[in-house]
Amino acid sequence: MRLLPEGGMSIERVQARIDKERERFVSDLVSVVKIPSISSSSAHKKDVLACADYLAARAKKAGFERAGVFPTAGHPAVVAEWTKKKEAPTVLIYGHYDVQPVDPLNEWTTPPFEPTVRDGRLYGRGAVDDKGQVWAHLLACEAYLAETGSLPVNVKLLVEGEEEIGSEHLEALLTKEARRLEADFVVVSDTAMLDRGRPSICYGLRGLAYFELELKGSSTDLHSGSFGGGVKNPLHALSEIVMRLKDASGKILVPGFLDLVRPLSKDERDRIRALPHDEKTWRRPVGIPATAGDPDFSLLERLWARPTLDLNGIWGGFQGEGAKTVIPARAHAKLSCRLVPDQTPEAIFECLDSYLKKICPKEVELTFKQLHGGLPWVADISHPSFAAAARSMEKAFGAQTCYIREGGSIPFVRTIADATKRPCLLLGFGLPDENAHAPNEWLDLENYQKGIKSCAYLYDELARLPRE
Repeated sequence: MRLLPEGGMSIERVQARIDKERERFVSDLVSVVKIPSISSSSAHKKDVLACADYLAARAKKAGFERAGVFPTAGHPAVVAEWTKKKEAPTVLIYGHYDVQPVDPLNEWTTPPFEPTVRDGRLYGRGAVDDKGQVWAHLLACEAYLAETGSLPVNVKLLVEGEEEIGSEHLEALLTKEARRLEADFVVVSDTAMLDRGRPSICYGLRGLAYFELELKGSSTDLHSGSFGGGVKNPLHALSEIVMRLKDASGKILVPGFLDLVRPLSKDERDRIRALPHDEKTWRRPVGIPATAGDPDFSLLERLWARPTLDLNGIWGGFQGEGAKTVIPARAHAKLSCRLVPDQTPEAIFECLDSYLKKICPKEVELTFKQLHGGLPWVADISHPSFAAAARSMEKAFGAQTCYIREGGSIPFVRTIADATKRPCLLLGFGLPDENAHAPNEWLDLENYQKGIKSCAYLYDELARLPRE
């Protein structure tokens, strides 16, 4: 192993340049947030491709040696490379340029793809999830290259277009481009900090299993006067099923659902409970009157390290204006489960499928299918790269870095961690209440600026680590 030299005055010059270009960095981000790259909508397929093209061109302008759009069986990914530092370690940075749908549109204060700055925040779909966080790395690299003509490490940027729909084709791309994407460290910025002013490194993510359920009672909607009292209403049947999934305290009742859950160690529970987190402060911005969930675990444990079973949508029957007295032929629901080690989407599907068949009323037909899923992930924070990442954030934010877990899912992290056996560093610059996936998504511009500075410090810190 050999220690590489410190960045010295170079990093200070880069940081000064980042401070100087603060306003331009905001307007630069606005340009990409304007692109409606909604990956789940076929109507926006051209916009997704346009965003990929824009990102590749922007990476070339920033100084990357190579940048291109890489096709997949779905939406393309963008790969950019700067690899002139042959003796330095290589950092693979992951992010995504696709965004969530904007519904309900009438709840947006300003149009979702007309980014607007208000009260130190940039509002727009994708501002924080994940374009702003991708841009933090892009601009940090640009500042380094403009100021010094070089980077302290080799950098490869991988930005996909399908994260919001399960990263279905990413694994095939990683396999095909395995040599191109080889790296010593993986960095992901797609998570949130514990709170404003508290820089955070995420070392754990929940997995995801997403399902759709349909109950069929008849071949067509029925007149409720002619058939009411003689047939089972699929909506009633669906309500009965939903009420048997969890008890009143929030405990999941599905047999086998919790069997594979890896228990939290005492040390980790103590570390989580020692974090400065106030429940009232956490729920106030989103208008939650009280928290809920399994009383055997703290709020953060439930959010980060316990599985969930949630009803995401339910529909059926007449929903228009006025009255229409029908018994619907079908009732539908969408369910999602956040998973923790050592659960898998396949095992959860089997548990749910068996239980639903058992409790489904015999008067209706059940169809249950899995739409997509991803595995949970937990990292070993004893690796020296985590301490290097913590130092980089502390320099930028002027506060001690917290180690946290995240309730959301980023399927890529588990995929690449398993594939490369490399440390994955999750440095997020979002905040928990920034309305990702909801109307009025926003990015705190102070966090955005300090995020760019953190990225620059990170490359400098990783360059000093011994190569394995």
